[in-house]
Amino acid sequence: MRRLLFGILVVGVFVGSCAGDPPEVPLGPDGEPDPVLADGRAVYAKHCAACHGRSGGGGQGPRLNNGAVVGAYPDIDDQVAVVADGKGTMPSFAERLTDRQIAAVTRYTREVLS
Repeated sequence: MRRLLFGILVVGVFVGSCAGDPPEVPLGPDGEPDPVLADGRAVYAKHCAACHGRSGGGGQGPRLNNGAVVGAYPDIDDQVAVVADGKGTMPSFAERLTDRQIAAVTRYTREVLS
């Protein structure tokens, strides 16, 4: 019985940590969010959050928040290439996302999650 309760608790914590939306894009000086970052947030929610966590804290994929992605890829073009081409167990998104969407999601991970 304890194992069952522990298993339910673990699943509940995991599901709870994955629930919700990724962090909002901050408002700019004009009171509106940057439209490219807003697009990047939508792409992240649909294609990235399941593996990297809704806030970029990692999971199946590595952590992206708190400067991790910028530390791993100081040059944004290197990060764009990983998203487009894939790396290790991460799939390629070049055929699923446009170049514009890839640019937007990389900016979102660097500017909002970091």
